Amino acid sequence: MFTNYKHTVAERFMQYVQVDTQSNPQSNTYPTTEKQKDLSNILATELKAMGIADAHADDYGYVYATIPSNTDKQVPVICFCSHVDTAPDCSGTDVKPILHKDYTGADIVLPDDTTQVLSVTEYPYLQQHIGASIITASGNTLLGADDKAGVSIIMDMANYLTTHPEIKHGTIKILFTPDEEVGKGTAKVDLQKLGADFGYTLDGGELGTLEDETFSADGATITVHGVIAHPGYAKNKLINALKIVGEILAALPTNEFSPETTNGREGFVHPVAIEGIAEKASISFIVRDFVTANLTAHEARLKGIAEAVLARHPKATMEFAVHEQYRNMKEVLDKYPQVAANAAEAYKRAGLQVVNEPIRGGTDGSRLSFMGLPCPNLFTGMQAIHSKKEWIGVNDMEKAVQVLANLVQVWEEKA
Repeated sequence: MFTNYKHTVAERFMQYVQVDTQSNPQSNTYPTTEKQKDLSNILATELKAMGIADAHADDYGYVYATIPSNTDKQVPVICFCSHVDTAPDCSGTDVKPILHKDYTGADIVLPDDTTQVLSVTEYPYLQQHIGASIITASGNTLLGADDKAGVSIIMDMANYLTTHPEIKHGTIKILFTPDEEVGKGTAKVDLQKLGADFGYTLDGGELGTLEDETFSADGATITVHGVIAHPGYAKNKLINALKIVGEILAALPTNEFSPETTNGREGFVHPVAIEGIAEKASISFIVRDFVTANLTAHEARLKGIAEAVLARHPKATMEFAVHEQYRNMKEVLDKYPQVAANAAEAYKRAGLQVVNEPIRGGTDGSRLSFMGLPCPNLFTGMQAIHSKKEWIGVNDMEKAVQVLANLVQVWEEKA
């Protein structure tokens, strides 16, 4: 396998990252930005050019495609999924990808902002790529490896399978989603049209990582209602909601309970936005833990902190609201152990040692798993995501393509 195949994944990646697909958390449209469809349409056109007849992008920016089975066996239908959007955390406009061939291990100064420097000291994983090629942006933007690396890997897999019909596999579905970075990646997906039994997202990091566990996640909002008065005549009347919100933030623990003080399997509560005026102000939080039941305890603690602050302001009132965001995919995947087991076998056939670790975050696979499509997460190689120092190794992406080709064969062999 792959002895006479010229990978297209790096070339595709360099093309795709130049398409601005940043999603917008403030938008209520689907997709949240029309420009995401630009890449969706490119992908659908390229898939059709490969001979994948049903490839198309829908009105919401989702791309659906089917590589038909070429075996007489009844094989479960497998879906590979990645998202086209990039994060709103850092600009994704006018991305200029740079291919650094034969990386030496020296610091890389990004040319458009020389304060942005990639070093082995900061990113030890760079040592794994000495002598190979890596791709960065130019210093003014993120790169977009999250998740155009996954998109490129799936596209190269499709190219490989359509040009190598001797590789036996069942029906393969391809799904590209918009708006994953703003938590809406599955909002308009049509799983009945997709028609898959099991799935894999390509949205992971280092080579060899296989993730079948995510955070469980809620959002929480504290809304404070103060008492408004003309500031010139406010003595003993004005209760400023903005100041109370500030007191609540100041009352949060500084050595625990937060993302900056936790790691591993520890959960956290994290304020992400404040809005309001003196009369009414609110704080939005994300609440995370690998044990779903722990979310309730974290939320109760947060509410207690806020109530203690409000007790000092008896004329002010508070509302505390919680909404579910996603749940730990392991609760579903444990019922279908063959999904992760087959992936692990595909890794081994590619000469990789499987590194099984939980994601301190979520993927489209979290939601898809609970929607009826069990869906662990596979590596792409992406590093320093959502930042101007984002980078990826070409070898990692090519190895991921090989894993996918192995994986479809594993499913066919075991059918």
